[in-house]
Amino acid sequence: MTASLELLLVHCQGEIGKVIVGGAPEIPGATLLDKMNHINRVDDSLRRFVTGEPRAHVAMSVNLLVPPVHPEAHAGFIVLQADRAHPMSGSNCICVVTALIESGRVPAQEPETVVRLDTPAGLVTARARVTNGRCHSVSLDNVPAFTIALDQVVQTPDWGMIRADIAFGGVFYAIVDVDQVGLSIEPEHARALAEAGIAIKALLADQVQVSHPEAPDLNDIAYVMFRSRAADGAVRTCTTLKPGRVDRSPCGTGSSANLAVLHARGEIAPGEGRTSRSIIGGEFRAEVIEATTVGPYPAVRPRITGSAWVYGREELWMSPDDPFPTGFALSDTWGPQVGQP
Repeated sequence: MTASLELLLVHCQGEIGKVIVGGAPEIPGATLLDKMNHINRVDDSLRRFVTGEPRAHVAMSVNLLVPPVHPEAHAGFIVLQADRAHPMSGSNCICVVTALIESGRVPAQEPETVVRLDTPAGLVTARARVTNGRCHSVSLDNVPAFTIALDQVVQTPDWGMIRADIAFGGVFYAIVDVDQVGLSIEPEHARALAEAGIAIKALLADQVQVSHPEAPDLNDIAYVMFRSRAADGAVRTCTTLKPGRVDRSPCGTGSSANLAVLHARGEIAPGEGRTSRSIIGGEFRAEVIEATTVGPYPAVRPRITGSAWVYGREELWMSPDDPFPTGFALSDTWGPQVGQP
């Protein structure tokens, strides 16, 4: 063994978001966005090591803690997933805050501990409800969310013309009412939803262009999120991720993007909120704190509240004779066009 990584095992409403707390190499870059771009464009060996087989699987994320660049932040983190590094994730942010507090890396203050996180998408402020060292819930004041387009037409070979709301909630989303693809957001439809979402994402790359006005490197639609409305007024969410899986959580950044859509449609105002409910029944509370702007776009500042649980720890060894130093991928999870994780 030449080196090792220490990780805390955490899940948020069933979505795994491990947190690397020790042993990671320094990532070059003047900002968190620079560091994320370095992982995606220059050297993604760490990401592949911690997210690929045989050490991991596709239905999870790993959060890399890095020293913050923003002067107000307690810590920085970058989301590592099977396809690439991503700038922000609500469920992963909740995992990170819970891990920082329960491991003592951020001193716990009762009844509320404030944690400010530097991310490639901007500064995120979290308020954790804490008793006896246990983090019971986390409320994230996310980066501003805004809508690029409502009812964007997308041509598809399988479902004809569908419409999607294009919005930013930390990353860009295409939000699609699920009945347009003939499905419902239920556990038995998880695989079909994942396949539909990945197919629509591929079509969007040629049909819809996006760019964050204040961070031009954020310029792709990261996820397709299916949406429906429950009888009790909750928004049912199902975010789809490469290589073809669904988010187990209600999706914090997707719920933030949907708040921007609801605000753009006049369906929600500052001070109001909605329950976001996942495909397995987990819940976040999504609220509009205030209205604002991002470049030319009307925007909202979202607050997402949810809970995570630390359920263990692990140590990954990096051995010089390991035949799979950067992991591998097979077509049974990645489909016929196998991509390296």
